[in-house]
Amino acid sequence: SIYEEICVAIKEATNGPFKNILVYTEDEVVSTCFIDDIHSSIFYAKAGISLDDRIVIK
Repeated sequence: SIYEEICVAIKEATNGPFKNILVYTEDEVVSTCFIDDIHSSIFYAKAGISLDDRIVIK
């Protein structure tokens, strides 16, 4: 699905141009898990879905 492609691209970015800025996770987490996190942004992969090839809800 398109959402899986988005997840792959974001995961790759966390090891490249957005390293130390963006973190990608598929773990079961809550907001308190990130209190001491140094990253500016967190992408929680399980929080989104792809309805079709054009519509993604995050």
